[in-house]
Amino acid sequence: MAGIGKTVSVQKFILDWAEGTANQDVHFIFPLPFRELNLMKEKKLSLVDLIQHFFPEIKDPRFLTSSDPRVMFIFDGLDECRHSLDFHFKPECNDVTKPASVDVLLTNLIKGNLLPSALLWITTRPAAANQIPLQCVDQMTEIKGFNDPHKEMYFRKRISDENLASRTIKHLMSSRSLYIMCHIPVFCWISATVVERTSEESESVEIPRTFTQMYARFLIIQTSITKDKYLERKETDEEVIFKLGKLAFQQLEKDNLIFYEEDLRECGIDVTEASVYSGVCTQIFREESGLYQGKVFSFVHLSIQEFLAALYVFLCFSNRQINMPDQQQTSQLSALFRAATLHDLHTTAVNLALQSENGHLDLFIRFLLGLSLESNQNLLTATAY
Repeated sequence: MAGIGKTVSVQKFILDWAEGTANQDVHFIFPLPFRELNLMKEKKLSLVDLIQHFFPEIKDPRFLTSSDPRVMFIFDGLDECRHSLDFHFKPECNDVTKPASVDVLLTNLIKGNLLPSALLWITTRPAAANQIPLQCVDQMTEIKGFNDPHKEMYFRKRISDENLASRTIKHLMSSRSLYIMCHIPVFCWISATVVERTSEESESVEIPRTFTQMYARFLIIQTSITKDKYLERKETDEEVIFKLGKLAFQQLEKDNLIFYEEDLRECGIDVTEASVYSGVCTQIFREESGLYQGKVFSFVHLSIQEFLAALYVFLCFSNRQINMPDQQQTSQLSALFRAATLHDLHTTAVNLALQSENGHLDLFIRFLLGLSLESNQNLLTATAY
């Protein structure tokens, strides 16, 4: 699950190794995030070249050709991979000095043709795990996130006001769906942010009781924080959010969590102004300069992407912007833009969600239904919608 702690687990593993407190049987660890490997889609290079490209400090890679190199590769985010990992028809490669495409190197590493003694750790959401043949998997571990004591511990550490922390925990426990969702650390952070800001505004303001209310309030908070910072922007917050919603929607259909410059351009986002988007919604949309490659963009969490995608669809329906000029009308979700009534929109959305094998539209549908309530529409008028 997105935001459950996979990348943090990788970082902790590497930190323990670097500090000499654990994992000392490994001599070299090479973390290779898929979001950066994606940027090398058209390149051909050997495994040695790949390592030296990402780790130029490795001057002498001859250790890779030794009889027992104690090497570990960590591929973080298989669900973000845009390479074609075909384990049946990719050519075999067992020479670390032989140039090949990145997808060929990946499949041969995973199959054990390249560096058969190397250790591999691949992190992914469950939906993408079936890309790896079972015969290539020695061990599978699931990160569970926060249990109930962890949830309470988080809020008491995150919220300095003890009374407010207790009230927050009690409130979330009263909503079974929200409390279950709190096993995801990022959702705890979103909830704590909303509760703290809401309590600062007025004690009479009710803490959100539903997913849609929570995310609508979070969006309002994040856009209002930066209103004074970007007074001379060319676009309003509403225009920025709408374009981000379009990006969220298009990439949700493709099941993408990360985006690149070409994805932004398709949604009318000026890449040179991308930093403004991440500035307006600094806790919603992120621009990262890859450790080794170019810029990578993402939403802070998949659920935020799902909320913005649902908001985009609802706004298009409400404003009857059905014939979007650059919307791919052949795409599966394009049926949403042909809905004539709200009932049609809901029916179409639910049917599409039921057709999804991995359930990647479930929360999107939940948000879309929630946005149809007048109370939530009134709440969003705070962002001029």
